[in-house]
Amino acid sequence: MKNILQETCNNEFVKMLLQSIGDGVFALDTKGRITSWNPAMEHITGYMEKEVISKNCNILGFSQCFGEACPTGLMECGILNKSKIGPMECLLRHKDGHSVPVIKNVRVIKQENGSINGIVEAVTDLTELNNIKLKMKEATLRLNGLHMLGGIIGKSQAMKNVFASIKASAASEVSVLIQGESGTGKELVACAVHACSERKEKQLITVNCSALSESLLESELFGHVKGAFTGAIRDRSGRFEEADGGTIFLDEIGEISPYIQIKLLRVLQQKEIERVGESRKRKVNIRIVAATNKDLYELVHEGRFRDDLYYRLKVFPIHLPPLRRRRDDIALLVNHFIEINNKNTGKQIKSISQPAMSLFMNYSWPGNVRELENAIEHAFVLCDGNRIDVLDLPEEMRRADPHYVFFESYNTSKRELWPGRKLDRETLLILLNECDWNKAEVARRVGLSRASIWKYMKKWDIPIKKPS
Repeated sequence: MKNILQETCNNEFVKMLLQSIGDGVFALDTKGRITSWNPAMEHITGYMEKEVISKNCNILGFSQCFGEACPTGLMECGILNKSKIGPMECLLRHKDGHSVPVIKNVRVIKQENGSINGIVEAVTDLTELNNIKLKMKEATLRLNGLHMLGGIIGKSQAMKNVFASIKASAASEVSVLIQGESGTGKELVACAVHACSERKEKQLITVNCSALSESLLESELFGHVKGAFTGAIRDRSGRFEEADGGTIFLDEIGEISPYIQIKLLRVLQQKEIERVGESRKRKVNIRIVAATNKDLYELVHEGRFRDDLYYRLKVFPIHLPPLRRRRDDIALLVNHFIEINNKNTGKQIKSISQPAMSLFMNYSWPGNVRELENAIEHAFVLCDGNRIDVLDLPEEMRRADPHYVFFESYNTSKRELWPGRKLDRETLLILLNECDWNKAEVARRVGLSRASIWKYMKKWDIPIKKPS
């Protein structure tokens, strides 16, 4: 009787203990069915105890179980063959569908004779900690006066969302698909994803899938054995093997052929590869980050891209906005590239004129950040002062402004209006601003007398002196 009372007291004590702790704790039987569920698990997952008792543990959809996504059952999981796993960072699936970052610990409970009683799992919610880390990162960026993550610059809300996605991806091993127009910085995002992950000490291997034919890409990715094809004079490991333990970045993933799509799907599903000309399977521990400037969803509907591969790649999508959708970042980018080019060229350019900046702000930027970077490099070649002006910018930018009169350089120090151009009030104001209201310089540029400039100013009611 005493032993029964003692066991009852012990059970009550354990129950009270589980209800009072802040971490989520639940137990499973040997078939993977949930047998207990503490209040913290209800808070973390959104599932009440009565909703999960006797349900399979895969209802939580953990992103990692022994390095793999949550399997369909306990036997596939492999936990019964091990005594414990963790602590490990992963994601679980909340009842409403969103992912919750957690630290997970698992222990198998055995009797003295070695038989298994069940399994206990403990889950620590990292949501608040991750939010604090993100806030600290944003505060640091503000204090430094520069909004940057892994070489990516931006203060717009669109880029804050990108930064948050990059940081969120660090808590997971799932595949990442980066989508955005050419020149938006997809490779920089891939580098940042790798640098923020647990794999940052290992290699990041980059492969441009559009630069190689199908056969060359297959050999590049998977490697080959001696004699596999003409020119294969020795065994060669592929990029997947080189990236073992790290991350592989597959750029322009939308360009790969159906055959390579099938082989890549096998890598994502089985985490193993076969070299060209060899039947031996080799395990690889890699994280795949892919990027494309194409609409993969549209390619799937057109039958040009496998839907199963598409959904495997886009487990965690990151969308990069075009520069025309994040104009708040243009001034930051301009100053950043001016600073870089000052270091590279030894020049001391301090700023950009107001008309030139207006051109930057109003331009559509079809080439995105890469085009802006090239525009600053172009300006550094032509600028012989300490301030970039409109005439230092590429012609296509100037031609894109319907209100601007285009100029042509006829030597390195003197410029004039294109012959036959008609001077109007708006153009004259632009010229006066560029020349700091120096009427003689304006006259020289347009090929008119200084008196003519005065007459035009009077005619169009333009003040003689620069407005304060």
